[in-house]
Amino acid sequence: MSTEGLPWIKSSYSSGEGGECVELSYAWRKSSYSGAEGGECVEVAEHPAAVHIRDSKRPTAHLTVTPATWAAFLAVARVTAS
Repeated sequence: MSTEGLPWIKSSYSSGEGGECVELSYAWRKSSYSGAEGGECVEVAEHPAAVHIRDSKRPTAHLTVTPATWAAFLAVARVTAS
């Protein structure tokens, strides 16, 4: 998988002096239910061990859940939307 063009996030465990920094990159995707004009977008980045969820208006803050928790949420959301 190419990480070209993906945002890089410095680990909170890295020191402030630099040099020994761990950086991560997530491939965020916008919800298909988000508006076309933007501003009300839910974005998700999936990883085998975690699912990250954020509001596009506040991209530096995100919620992280397990894949099982995310699957349970989606199951409830699908039933509710029907």
